[in-house]
Amino acid sequence: MWKCPKCGRTFKNTNQEHYCGEPPATIEEYIERQPEYAKPYLRQINKTIRTALPDAEEKISWSMPTYWKKRNLIQFAVFKKHIGLYPGPEAVEAFADKLREYKTSKGAIQLPYDRPLPLGLIAEIAKWCKEESAG
Repeated sequence: MWKCPKCGRTFKNTNQEHYCGEPPATIEEYIERQPEYAKPYLRQINKTIRTALPDAEEKISWSMPTYWKKRNLIQFAVFKKHIGLYPGPEAVEAFADKLREYKTSKGAIQLPYDRPLPLGLIAEIAKWCKEESAG
């Protein structure tokens, strides 16, 4: 077990990424708290999702930027080597053919920093999430 020297929480993994203290109140605050190398990626993803889902509410849920309309539609989060995009397991399955070149798991897509962001695909997935939640 590893204990964070700042907040005292214990984790299974050494140097586990987490929030010490209060989670951010807004998506912009979340982005501002992140490492400089991640901010451009986060801003691009946020702008893409905001444009694709103009009537969705922006909030923080599970300490992650979240777009919400009656339920969580899509979320994203920063990690050391990638941005995690969380559209849910149904979306990952529906877009499996277009996501072959990315690492995925149940409900999650890893977007590595060493590749250009698939902004068109992110927008398409976000819109799909909204349409599926309305149905």
